[in-house]
Amino acid sequence: MAETMQELLAQRAEQDGPAVLHRVADGEQLRWTWREYVDRASRHAAALLARADTARPVHVGALLGNTPAMLTALAGAALGGYVLCGVNSTRRGSALVGDLRTADAQILLVDAEHRELLAGLDLAGITVIDVDDPAWAQACADAGELTPHRRATAMDPFVMIFTSGTSGDPKAVLVNHFMVLVAGQNLTERFGLGPDDVAYLSMPLFHSNAIVAGFAPAVASGAAMALAKFSASRFLSDIRCYGATYMNYVGKPLAYVLAHPEQSDDADNTLRVAFGNEGSDRDIAEFARRFGAQVVDAFGSTENAVIITREDGTPPGSVGRGLPGVAVYRSDPLGECPRARFDEHGALANADEAIGELVNTTGAGFFSGYYNNESATAERLRHGMYWSGDLGYADADGWIYLAGRTADWMRVDGENLAAAPIERILMRHNDISHVAVYAVPDDQVGDQVMAALVLRDGAQLSPTGFVDFLAAQEDLSPKAWPRYVRLTAQLPMTATNKILKRTLVAQGTDVGADTVWVRPGRERSYSTTTGATP
Repeated sequence: MAETMQELLAQRAEQDGPAVLHRVADGEQLRWTWREYVDRASRHAAALLARADTARPVHVGALLGNTPAMLTALAGAALGGYVLCGVNSTRRGSALVGDLRTADAQILLVDAEHRELLAGLDLAGITVIDVDDPAWAQACADAGELTPHRRATAMDPFVMIFTSGTSGDPKAVLVNHFMVLVAGQNLTERFGLGPDDVAYLSMPLFHSNAIVAGFAPAVASGAAMALAKFSASRFLSDIRCYGATYMNYVGKPLAYVLAHPEQSDDADNTLRVAFGNEGSDRDIAEFARRFGAQVVDAFGSTENAVIITREDGTPPGSVGRGLPGVAVYRSDPLGECPRARFDEHGALANADEAIGELVNTTGAGFFSGYYNNESATAERLRHGMYWSGDLGYADADGWIYLAGRTADWMRVDGENLAAAPIERILMRHNDISHVAVYAVPDDQVGDQVMAALVLRDGAQLSPTGFVDFLAAQEDLSPKAWPRYVRLTAQLPMTATNKILKRTLVAQGTDVGADTVWVRPGRERSYSTTTGATP
């Protein structure tokens, strides 16, 4: 039985089932078998290692799209025993160079789509390989038999993945062979995946969700990998074109797809399972109904140290129960937070004592530290535990509810509020597609609540109607009513569909041409302004 991704991919080398599917120009579809895929990846790795300085860390950056070249780079790293460093394609200039320097990348793979991002950058000491250059294709074709840089062990790093950077600069996480292998095997078993399945990979392959929840189960099960760049408008046609049966997601893709008008034949498709994280209760249920698929949502991060899974009976609003060791803790004084209590309306009654940070009390789990960032690693590993930076609370039965990031705390009129519970309530409104709740400074002291809303296509929302909606939510504290409401066409997002709250916080009430509603003091009505508010 395979113990590394290196061994698992080698086992696919003699198989002739479909491995890679990709729509190319003029409606044609590229199709590689597993035999062809592993052979191409082996030649790629051999050609790359011929150019590598093995006296340095053999870290290879990949500034590539969701293409066969990226899948080849992933398998090449596994087979070649070196580390592939996923490069976020939304990074620019000095930030992009900084990521490459942090990762100690000595070689950078780039394609025609992203080549211009390198113009004018100081890449001294980094060998750039254009994977779309015919000379590189010839080098791979001429490469001899692969001699791996190392024979990987289970705990050797396979990929380096940067965190999303929603609340600060991205950090590089080394992800080992064992973690990716086990994730793939677990998902294969959980969803009964096999060689007849087709995994739809539309999330960015430089991110952990795509590696752990997309690539890994496909390799573990022998399912074909159908590549695409996520598009809500093309989603259903992609599923039908590829005959996709399984998909992974992260962030808001479900909401984006659901924002498009429903058609009577939406359920006429091959999809049977969607697995991911950060879907809202409403979107999970609606996606399952509309497209006739099972939707399973879990909680995890790039570090994979705190894992929470939904199971039958998970209450509305909860993300499920944590794996052994997952708990809610405070750091000062150090200890586990009391269990959440709810009032007769279902509102959290003891937020100040119940909300804390999600931790792994048993240690670091799969997390082996941030590469080249000892201070950030030390911040995560304190008191013999892993501290996630995510806020949450647990009820008497152990069900966990998210409360946002540690930066999402708000102090309103002397009371601590967390953003995520307010967001869950606002998402009950059928006309709202996306929402972000965050703090803006109060004129006197503390914070005020601001909510940025994106409405569904064609929907309209009036200040009066919004007030009526808020008043009907019995579990919404009066202090949690947004002081400012921003209506916007889109929220700032990372490449992995996560909301960049730090951008919203920096903008505050200076919102350009967007409409803002303002609720003076404790009044239950909004006045409307456009652009920056006083």
